Formats: sequence, C-alpha cells, structure tokens
Amino acid sequence: MTTPSGIGWRLTVRAASAVTLAALLAGAAVAADERPGVPVAAEAAVHTADEALARLIQGNDRFMDGETTHMNQPAQRRIEVAKAQMPFATILCCDDSRVPPEVVFDRGLGDLFVVRTAGHVVDEAVLGSLEFGARELHIPLLVVMGHERCSTVKTVRELVTQGGQAPEEVARVVKSVRPAIVKTRHTKGDGLDAAVRAHVELTVERLRKTPSLAGLVAQGRLKIVGARYDLDTGGVEVIVP
Repeated sequence: MTTPSGIGWRLTVRAASAVTLAALLAGAAVAADERPGVPVAAEAAVHTADEALARLIQGNDRFMDGETTHMNQPAQRRIEVAKAQMPFATILCCDDSRVPPEVVFDRGLGDLFVVRTAGHVVDEAVLGSLEFGARELHIPLLVVMGHERCSTVKTVRELVTQGGQAPEEVARVVKSVRPAIVKTRHTKGDGLDAAVRAHVELTVERLRKTPSLAGLVAQGRLKIVGARYDLDTGGVEVIVP
C-alpha cells in the first residue's frame, strides 16, 4: 500500500525591496484546492469494505512513493469532523512509534478509527472499542496490522523459546502472543517474521469468531482482514484477505 513533506509557504522580505505588503499577500495566495493536504475534489463516500481497503492501498502507495498528500488535514477538515465522525476503516495495530496508521495510509482527520496496543493484543477494552466502531460507527472494514521486527513478538518469542518468566505486568501480552510463537516454533528461516504473521492470522481468526463481530461479518456488514507493515519499504501487505 505507500515521508510526508512540509506544508506552507516561505516569503523572504528584504529591506531594500519595494514590494508592498499587498503584493506579497497576493503572491502568496494559493487557491484552497491547490494547497497540499486539501483534496482537489471531495472524495466519494465509502460504502463497502472493498472500497475502504482500496482507499487504504492507494494511500499506502502514495506513502511508499514519497507522494503523500496529507489528505484531510487542513483547518476546514477539522471543522467538518468536529460535528460528527464517519471513519471508513478501523485499524488495530501495534503501538510501535514507527507504525502510525494515518501516516502509513496517507489519511487525515476523521478517516481512520485506530486502536493500538503492544503487539496489537486484544483485551476486553480493545474488543469493546472494535465493536463500537463496527456497530455504532458502521465501519465496514477492520484491519489487523502487524509489522516487521515487532519488538513485542520478539520479546515473547524469546521468553517462550528460552523458558524465561514474564513480569506480571505483561502477562496478558505474553498470553495473547504465545499461540503464534508455539505455532511457528519449528519454522525454518525467519522465525520472528513467521511469528508476526501467525499472530496477525490468529488475531483475525479470533475476531471473526467473536460473537458480537461474527454476526456483522455473516451479514456482510463487516470485513476483517490481516496485514503486515514492512518497516524498510513502508509497504503494507494484506496477508489474510
């Protein structure tokens, strides 16, 4: 799917210049629809999960290509979404500082309903948040996104494979990630990446079977997919369609 550039103007005023303030303002004026971060035309509403996923992929392509538009970030957008929110996708992902969904997908205010925890671990509060997005905000797409070289998965993997004991504070995280470690324990090659992918797959499987979400999936009102973010390329790969 595809680093943001700065937004603004630089006006250099030299003391010897005969340029008047009015001329400066006129020269700096830019039509609102030409400014970075302001769509030239309003986007069509998203009605289906496939449309939502396509929009995410398009944004990630821009991010990877270094052609980000800073979509929906100007003041006017802030005013619009202050009244109500209608995000088109929910992103459940790791709280790693290198994986900010709005940046990765080149989106802005009101676009994404984001839930982040270490290793995208799901507990009651997270599940309730996901249910709220699907039921109350009618978001058609839920993306579970793991990422390359996830430190949470790496730590749990080391604890499980080396027989270490987890601190009480992170016991829930270990319990959640452990099944992916066990499943990929004898994988040849990059065991960590295999565990990252397995953790995404198992999380998607769990959410699809959660009664409050399963009904929406069966009715075609919600689609849950799994993805992996590559720290090196900036690309997002759908691994569980």
